[in-house]
Amino acid sequence: MKLDPVTLEIIGNKFSALAEEMCLTLQRTSRSLYVKETADFCCALAGPGGGFVAYPRGIGVSGFVGLDVAATAEAAGPLEPGDVIITNDPFTSGGLATHLTDLQLVAPYFSEGELIGYGWAFIHCSDIGGRVPSSLSPTNDEIFQEGLQIPPVKLVRAGQPNTDVERLMAANSRMPDANRGDLQAMIAALRTGRTRLAAIVERHGVADVLAAQEDVVDYTAAKARAALSTLEDGTYRFVDYLDDDAVSKVPVRISVTATLSQGQLHLDFTGTDPQVAAAFNIASLGRPHAWITTRVLALICTLDPAIALNAGLVRPISVTAPEGSVVNALRPAAVGIRHATASRVNDALGGALGLAAPDVLPAASSGLVVPVVVAEQDNVQVLEPMVGGTGARAGADGVDGRDSGISNLANNPVETVETEIGVEILRYGLVPDSGGAGRWRGGSGLELTFRVKGDGSRLLARGLERQCFRPWGVRGGGPGTPAVLQVNGEPVGKVDVLPLRRGDVVTLRTSGAGGFGDPFERDPAAVLRDVRRGLVTREAAERDYGVVLSGAEVDEAATARRRAGRSREGFGFGPEREAWESVFDIESGDALVRFLFTLPRHERYRHRADIVAAVLAELPPEFPRVRPDAEQRERARAVLASRIGA
Repeated sequence: MKLDPVTLEIIGNKFSALAEEMCLTLQRTSRSLYVKETADFCCALAGPGGGFVAYPRGIGVSGFVGLDVAATAEAAGPLEPGDVIITNDPFTSGGLATHLTDLQLVAPYFSEGELIGYGWAFIHCSDIGGRVPSSLSPTNDEIFQEGLQIPPVKLVRAGQPNTDVERLMAANSRMPDANRGDLQAMIAALRTGRTRLAAIVERHGVADVLAAQEDVVDYTAAKARAALSTLEDGTYRFVDYLDDDAVSKVPVRISVTATLSQGQLHLDFTGTDPQVAAAFNIASLGRPHAWITTRVLALICTLDPAIALNAGLVRPISVTAPEGSVVNALRPAAVGIRHATASRVNDALGGALGLAAPDVLPAASSGLVVPVVVAEQDNVQVLEPMVGGTGARAGADGVDGRDSGISNLANNPVETVETEIGVEILRYGLVPDSGGAGRWRGGSGLELTFRVKGDGSRLLARGLERQCFRPWGVRGGGPGTPAVLQVNGEPVGKVDVLPLRRGDVVTLRTSGAGGFGDPFERDPAAVLRDVRRGLVTREAAERDYGVVLSGAEVDEAATARRRAGRSREGFGFGPEREAWESVFDIESGDALVRFLFTLPRHERYRHRADIVAAVLAELPPEFPRVRPDAEQRERARAVLASRIGA
């Protein structure tokens, strides 16, 4: 450490205040509903090396603290005061951008000609062109369909706007005015950061400011290692699944093996499926990228709530992510719905690390983030970012209707939605019986029901997951209920662009989260309270918790009889996953993935679909929602073994 602790604390707090003031500037001057209300944006201060030295704790997207601006700054060429770089391309920005609708701005900060850091700001824009309104669709199979790709270029050069770039962007968006306003808000935020950093330099000097940037990151890294060292060393593995890739019926497998050793953590994603011909790929570039480490950062901050948010959080983490896998996809992979895969990575990490720290890690969260988009003739807006609940944990129920698993997006006020979009909100509330039963109950899912007020609208609902494989419970806890999307009462699966007519009623019920512990050990008074609040029905109280109600009170004698002689333990995966793994067990899944990675990259997706289709032909049409009998299962496993040479 180069600075004394008191000076470091003072300058470090000033860095944090700078980042939060940048965020406030951006949010207050933004044009888009998804930025000013939902808060899908963030700002940070990076050091000259590119890693963040200060990241806001209470405003903006929480999960990007591990990003790095160095590759973007280098790709833009020699920098000078007044420059602002723009990019949205994951592959040329070094993973700073994660899909094309996230516009990234980076501004170098100088003091007397010396580079002393960077300001960073990003927003999720309403539209950046591409095949569909809002640009993002699960069925896009290459990045060229997802909109305008912007490699790192200068949006502002030495203080002068690059109008050529502005015109090019405006010509490739369905919402150019909103994008222009948001870009100006980001530039204002970067200007705020430059002014505040200059004031810190004036007070403390360049040398101390640069030293503080190194010291705060080193200190966080040491604290992160200390936090991880409290967990039991060992190797822990967990597998989870996306329901499918929206193009085929084949689930997407996420496997992670976590190895803890003296405060260091290695994450090995070997066994994860190859990249898919759909938009679920993550461009991690094989690094400890934000989208594949978010759960670890949350764990560290849980173990040490006072730890500062900066690049030091990721220093103890190393990664093996096979090139060409869905968590380390290669260009021109589509990446628009990468957040769905990141959610499942989050759950897989939670499962693996939960084996190391069962009383710290919760059960699976709802595992989905669904920005419900309504595209009108001249208006494309996210109506509501729908999530479910958080998983239950030892000693506490999950949080209902909120899930900060990969972000901390806010909900849009109903009044604002109805002002800006041609819909009428009929219901926005919690879904009864959706949280997984447990000694501690999983968080409830949400229901959004709205009526379309005009003709010509279209619905997009990217990231719609957990319709099949449920959020799992632990220690005997039950799974959450699956997500459901309906239009006029009829179920709909994953949607690309769904035309709507005046009067159509759309309902989305998100999945609930997993429960923790045997539900028959839950305090009957807590079950009664849930019934009174409308979170659990009387039928579920008896069926899932063994709590018999008589009128408005618990029938203690009947409850004791109902609960006698029954106990549950282990993971509560739900019937769909149990059926799937009765055919595609862990060993068979590993063998299939190993076989696929022996093939040329461009052939893996097709062979995977063909092999799984041949296996599914031996099973009931509704598999895995319907469990096969023993004969069907054995035939299917024989087909799988023959196709992969096992």
